Formats: sequence, structure tokens, C-alpha cells
Amino acid sequence: PGPPDQAAVERLAAALAGRSEPVVLVCDDLHLAADPAALAAVEFLLRYADDGLRLVVGARTDPPLPLHRFRVSGELTEIHADELAFTADEAAELLATLGAALPPTGVAALRDRTEGWPAGLRLAALALRDHPDPAGFAARFTGNQPEIADYLTAEVLAGLPDGQRDVLDCVAVTEPVTGDLVGALTGRDDADQLLAELDQRTGFLTGTADRPPAYRCHRLLADLLRAGLANRPDDQVRNLHRRAARWYADVGRHRSALRHTLAAARWADATRLLLDHWPALLPYDRDEPDQPPVPVPPEELIRDHPAVAAAYAADRLGLADATGRSGPAGQPAVDGYLAAADEAARTLPEPDRTRLRCATAGLVLVRAQADGDPEQVRAAADRLLRLAPPDAAAPPGPAVRAVARTALGLTGLGAGQLTAATDALATGLVEAGPAGLPRVEAVAASRLALVAALRGELRAAEALATGVLTGPPCPAQPAGVDCGYAYLALALVAAHRDRPAEAGAQLTLAERSTADGAGPDRAAFTASAARCHSQLLADRGDPVRAYQVLAAAGERLGDLTDGPGNWLAAAEADLRAGQGDLTRARELLAARTAGSSLAAVTLARVELAAGNPDAAGRALPDWDGPGAARLPVAVRVEAGLLDALLAQRAGDPRRAARLLERALDLAEPDGLRRFLLRGVPSARDLLVAHLDTGTAHWPTLTELLDHGDRIPATGSGGVPVRPDGAVAGGPTPLGEPLTERELTILRYLQSILSNVEIASELSVSVNTVKTHVRNIYRKLAATRRRDAVRRARELHLL
Repeated sequence: PGPPDQAAVERLAAALAGRSEPVVLVCDDLHLAADPAALAAVEFLLRYADDGLRLVVGARTDPPLPLHRFRVSGELTEIHADELAFTADEAAELLATLGAALPPTGVAALRDRTEGWPAGLRLAALALRDHPDPAGFAARFTGNQPEIADYLTAEVLAGLPDGQRDVLDCVAVTEPVTGDLVGALTGRDDADQLLAELDQRTGFLTGTADRPPAYRCHRLLADLLRAGLANRPDDQVRNLHRRAARWYADVGRHRSALRHTLAAARWADATRLLLDHWPALLPYDRDEPDQPPVPVPPEELIRDHPAVAAAYAADRLGLADATGRSGPAGQPAVDGYLAAADEAARTLPEPDRTRLRCATAGLVLVRAQADGDPEQVRAAADRLLRLAPPDAAAPPGPAVRAVARTALGLTGLGAGQLTAATDALATGLVEAGPAGLPRVEAVAASRLALVAALRGELRAAEALATGVLTGPPCPAQPAGVDCGYAYLALALVAAHRDRPAEAGAQLTLAERSTADGAGPDRAAFTASAARCHSQLLADRGDPVRAYQVLAAAGERLGDLTDGPGNWLAAAEADLRAGQGDLTRARELLAARTAGSSLAAVTLARVELAAGNPDAAGRALPDWDGPGAARLPVAVRVEAGLLDALLAQRAGDPRRAARLLERALDLAEPDGLRRFLLRGVPSARDLLVAHLDTGTAHWPTLTELLDHGDRIPATGSGGVPVRPDGAVAGGPTPLGEPLTERELTILRYLQSILSNVEIASELSVSVNTVKTHVRNIYRKLAATRRRDAVRRARELHLL
């Protein structure tokens, strides 16, 4: 209890160093230790006790020990809040144990609101036990609940210095926040330092790995802070919103600027912001679902400032309730505000009249997209286009065309109409640059990359996706969802080129980036990602998980009969055929071949596997005729190979060689090779025979055959692969299997991402990644990343 005696510490260190088994010392709440002598004694023991001491520390902040040295030496394992957060299953188990059982939807809602915070879940369970409507309580659970508010006030807010409380008040106004934003709100020049201290001290304010970092508050604490802000004088709160609006406008984030301008009741500023920047105010993604709407402008104000009605509608459409069919607490719906603004535009002089009409037409277009009705979208886009002269180079022509064409492209992609989507998105991309719309550029380019990848135009997809990922960040909004589409495009490119490890890593990044995304093209993302994932699993010999991936996607999308539905049906038919269930495979495709070239070529492959060459020939689309250019390149290559196989089986080798050469002509420019290697087992013999025909693709064929010789001949229903790498006839399995988290990080190791970038993608600390990497190296008997990836591929873990 008193100052430690150095001689005693030295004797203890020597005794510990001489032990064969280490002593485990647990120090809880070490962040409260303030005696420098005591901390020096702990550091001395860690340094000189060798392997005789294991120190387990529980602390809310990094303890004042030389952690940097332990990290460098590999002697430190760190477990942070994100790893301690409860999953939905763990939350359900805790609630049931405490007598507060909830249906799955209620558990999911409560886990989402608490972010898996165990103490928050426990406090919620105590309040739930006697509540008459547990599910409703869970859906409405906030940080204002007395149990949560008391805990956060006493354990987190009490004792914070005034400067740090000022910073948290800024978080109540807007989040996420940066040092520059907090400085603008508070006038302090030490905002960066205060944010970092709060991150370290509370654990409820979390910074990103970006430079400079952006900080986000735990949802329950944010609820409590907003409630406190509501009790402050109106003029103080409006002044904070005014400063926030100015800062967001200065950095080009006009949607956030509009939100705070409205909250500050700066109606003239809101009008000017809408008229001058309406294209940048159109939401392509939803804001945070718990972002509160701004106060509704008074009715008399809308009569005097008609653009304010449209500004309020723009804010409402950016929230989770994208349709705006009903206003909050019985307030008017978005439709009413848009109609009022459009009617009042007649009274404005030019050019403000046209600008306001363009703004309201653009918002009607966004609402139509949220409704998911393609006809409504087309009608709204046509109306918007009529407001600007065709091909006019002066404003608002480029902006109108960029917004309208991009919206049509998103709708076409969502319906699987790839040709129409390509035309519309390409126009939107070209027009967005001159119009100064970086957000629209990012949306159009990322979706155009996905369309190109789906069509098999791999070089174009790669260039577009890389441009989205490496270009300057869009100031209008963090482009996480756009990056997700770019990652998915790169995953499809890698899959088409038969690079499964790379495809898996890119697919993980894609699904993480768009986990909460929504939009008119979401069905295309979900279906194409599921199809790619199921193919990778089937190639690895895991058809059970492949089926599960497709089933989960089908549940999310419902009964789709258009493009995305055809993609899922074709993927499942492939799996069924690989498992020998040809009847079910035919049933899945029978009603879809007329409208889908992908379904048609898949049916041809199924009939060929069933030994029905005539039926296979009838199913094949016209892949090389006058109208074949409209078909995806990938479909044409598959159809060409199948056509060549049918000719070979019919005893016409010369025609088979001619057809195969044409398929190779189509495949080589973009590096399409997966189907040539894995599509049909008998294709290899055809490729080998083609080497003797004087082909113009000798290097490509020899490389294909060399690569194909290294692919296990398992077909779609291959040998199951376990996390320990055990494969029949393969390398010696691992002595200790990799965990699920280690397998996830292993997929990233084959990419060019650094440990810091991997940590950012997975939302964990870089030290956590380093710990997992060391474990991966140990289990795979590797000393560097390249060796670990090579060993993992030998074991079919990648």
C-alpha cells in the first residue's frame, strides 16, 4: 500500500525470472494508479522478470506504461471495446439470462442502439423485465433512459474538465467531428488535443484511423448529450448550428451545411444554399438512422421563403425515412413541401425560378428512387430534363443531365438492364465534371465500374474502380458506399480472371463498405456480390455455405424476376448442377432464359452436363451474330466455349477450332479465363487439342493450361475445406486451426494493404491486426507475408 521498496522489487523480479511457470498478475482499473513510484515498479518487473510474469491489465485508458516498447517487441496483446462488444447472439443470451427475453428483431434493435456495450445491455435488461411492451421499449431505447443516463452521467461525464465538456457539447450538435470543426464551434485552438484526450479517457468517443481523425460518439451518450443541449437557451444552440453550417459550407459539404442552416433558423441562407447548390443536396445514401430531423419551419415562413420548403424536404429525404411519405409526429409529408415549393417558384424572378424548379424536380426524383418504382423514376427524370435545354453547356444544363442520367443509370442497374445502365451512367459521369458535382461523379463512376465488371469488360471496370478508390475524397459526403461498389467491381474482375484469393479480399472490403447501404441499385449489388461469393465457395469445395449465401441474398431481395433475380437463379442452378441435381437446375432457369442471356447460357451448360447436346444448342444465345455486341462479353465467351464443345462432340473439329478461336479472341483482351478453366470439365481437352491448330493465342492457352493444372479437379461440388487446411490428398493440415478472425485477416494479407489499412477496414486497432498476423505466421510456419499466403494457398485456405 505504500511506496514500493526498490530492493524488494528487485528481489521479486529475480524470483519471478527464476520460475519455470509464469505468475499471472491481474491489475484492474490500472488507469487510476497515480503514484509514479508504483508505476515504475510495475515497469521494472515487466522488464526484468523475463518470462516469469504475465500482467493482465483492465483499464479504461492506456495505462501510463511504455506500451510502445512492448508493441515493438511483440510482448503486448490489446483487447479493445470493439472486440468486447456483444454480438446479437450474445446479447440475446444475456437478456434471456436476466429474464428479459426479446424477439430477434427486438434484440437486433437493442444491440444496435447499445452498439453491443455489455453494461448498456444489462441496464436495458433491468428496465425491460417489467415493461408491458418489451419490443417497443427496445426499439425506442435511448441514452435518455434513467438507468443509462445515471450511469453515463456518473461514470463518464462527472469530473470532466470544462474544455472536454465543451467538446462533447459540439458532438451533440453534429457528428462525426474533427479538430477543425470543434475549433470552429468553440473557438479553441487545442481541439485536436482535447478530442484525443476524450478518446483515451472515456472510451465513448472513438476516433478513426484517418489523418486527421474524425471522432464519433457512442449512440447512447449522443442521445444524452442531445437531451442536454435541448435544455440550453435557443440562441446558444442556434449559434452553434450557425457556426457548424459555415464550416461545412467552407469545406464543400453542402448537405450538412443545409441541415445546420435550417437548425439555426437562417432562412435566407438556407434559400441561397438550396438555389446555388441544389444538385449537391440530393441524397444518394441515407444519413445515420438516429440523426434527428431539423425543426419544421413555420407555415407563414414558407409563404415568404418558398425555397425553405424544398430545403426541409431535402433534409428529410436524407434521413432513414427516405420516402418522406409521412412527417414526424404528424407533421406534413415531404410531398406537401415539394408541391408548395414548386407552386411558389412561379413568383420568383429568373434564374432563381428555374433553380428552384430544378431543385424540387430533383428531390421528386430522389423520392421516386426511394419508392423503387422505375416508371416514377423515368417520369421524374424526364421532367427534370425538360427544365434545361437539351445539350446546353450553360447552367443548369450539365447539372440537370448529370443528375437525371445518373438516376436513370441507377434504376437500370437495379433492374439488371446493363446496356441501358451503361449509356445513362456514362452520360452522367461525363456531365458531372463540368457541372462541378464530385459526388455525382463518384456515384456514376463506381456503378459504371460494376456494370462493366458484370459485362466482362474487365479493363474498363478496373480503371473506373481504381479511379474511385484512389481519387480525391468527395467533399460532399464520405464515399464509403461508392467505394463498396468499386471494391465489388474489382472482386468480379479478379473472379473472372480466376484469382480467387484476390476476389475474396476485395469482396470482403465491398460488403463491409456497403453494409448499411440502400438505393435503387441495391438489388444489383446484393445479387452480384452473392453470386461472386457463392462461386468462390463452390470453387473451394464448400457448396453448403455457397447455398447459404444465395439463400440469404434471396431473402433480402424477395421474389425478383428481373436481372438480379436471374443472377441468383443462375448461380443456384450452377450449384445444383455441380451436385448432380439437374432437374432442379432446369426448373430454376426454365422461365428466365427468354429475358436473360446469363440464364440461357447456364441452361445450356446444365443440358450439356445432362448429356443433351441438342437441348444445349437450342438454349445457347446467339453469341457471335449481328446483334451479339449487346450481350455481356463474359456471356459471349461462355457461350462460345460451349458452342465449340458441342461442335467437337458432333464430330466437327474444324468448326470447334474456329468457334474456340473466336471465344479466345473475345476473352484475351480483358483476361477472362475463369469459365475457360472451371466452367466445364471437358473444356481442358478441347484447349489442349486447340494448341495444335495454329492458334493465334498460344501464350494465352499455355498459361491457361498451366494454371488449370494447379486447380483441384473438384468441380462445383468439390471437397470440403476446413479452417485447418485439411484437404484429401493435399498438404499436411495445420496443427492448430486458424480462427474466423485470423482467416479474415489472412484474406487481406494477399492484398497490398498495410497493417494500418487492414485495421482501418476492420475497425480494429493496428496492434490487434499485428497480434493476429503473428498468430497466422506461427500457425502457418511462416516468417513473412508472402510465405504465409503461399502456405495458405497450398492448404486451400485461400
